[in-house]
Amino acid sequence: MAGSMVPYIVAALAFFAIVGVGLVLTGNRDDAARKRARAISAGGGPVKGSKLADENARRRAKTQEMLEGLRRQDKERRRNDPMRNIGSKLTQAGLEIPVPMFWMLSAVCGLVCAGVVYISGADGLVINGISLKSRPVLVAAAFFGGTLGVPQFILNFLIKGRHTKMVNQFADALDIIVRGVRSGLPLNECIRVIAKESPEPLRKEFMTFADNLAMGAGLDRSLAALYKRMPLQEINFFAIVLMIQSKAGGNLSEALHNLSTVIRSRKMMREKVKALSSEAKASAMIIGCLPFAVGIMVFLTTPDYIMELFRTETGHVILVMAAGMMGTGITVMRNMINFDM
Repeated sequence: MAGSMVPYIVAALAFFAIVGVGLVLTGNRDDAARKRARAISAGGGPVKGSKLADENARRRAKTQEMLEGLRRQDKERRRNDPMRNIGSKLTQAGLEIPVPMFWMLSAVCGLVCAGVVYISGADGLVINGISLKSRPVLVAAAFFGGTLGVPQFILNFLIKGRHTKMVNQFADALDIIVRGVRSGLPLNECIRVIAKESPEPLRKEFMTFADNLAMGAGLDRSLAALYKRMPLQEINFFAIVLMIQSKAGGNLSEALHNLSTVIRSRKMMREKVKALSSEAKASAMIIGCLPFAVGIMVFLTTPDYIMELFRTETGHVILVMAAGMMGTGITVMRNMINFDM
């Protein structure tokens, strides 16, 4: 009986010996795998001390430093708002005229408005015994309004239209850069292609951008000049991507492709919001124009009835109160239907 158990005992001992050798040989690998799993679960990425971990740490530090620098530049840009500078406004509107010429044209516009008021023979208003019938005061008010108000309104209108065109064209420009980089062209050459083949205002802005790079202004200064000429959020995104890629490295084509997708998504969302708010905007326009339309129709039917507002002191008070309430209502409606994106 004892002799028959010997083979089983030998087999069991051999099995345990093989298992022990296996544990000895694979124990270190299991420890390394557990350390690796703990590092990944803790968000550490590669094992500390390895070359890959050091390279990732340097890249993260450089990226963080770059983002801090961009935040400081953005604060400086906001502090020196280009929209407050007439020269920057003229550049953004695409007008190639010097600032003194703009002020001369504004003065001419003010003289025209003052001449219209003087020729019309307006006598002014009387409110609560306070007479505003002084024609020189009305002419001076018309002159300052025509000098400071009308040209600024036209300039802001031109700037808004040019910014809208730039936003609509910018995603296509990024796609051109992506395809050029993937085909092996350098960034400067891709920018030159956009400057030659794109419509205005994209062509002019990228031509200036390419000229600055060719003259050795540097990428950061050229991007800052581009943002100053076109202070748009899309241009700011473009500058951030290029600066991070130049300092920290990475796949430029992939980053610009993602940026192009984001800009197109923003444009689609903007159009969707515009479509959804179109009914509210139409209602606000109708409500804002209705008092003036009613006043004109009353004037055409019974002019003596409505002219009492302009002849008597009580009518003057009513006109001033109506103008104040209309201004308040239009401002409130505009803020309710205006969506900045």
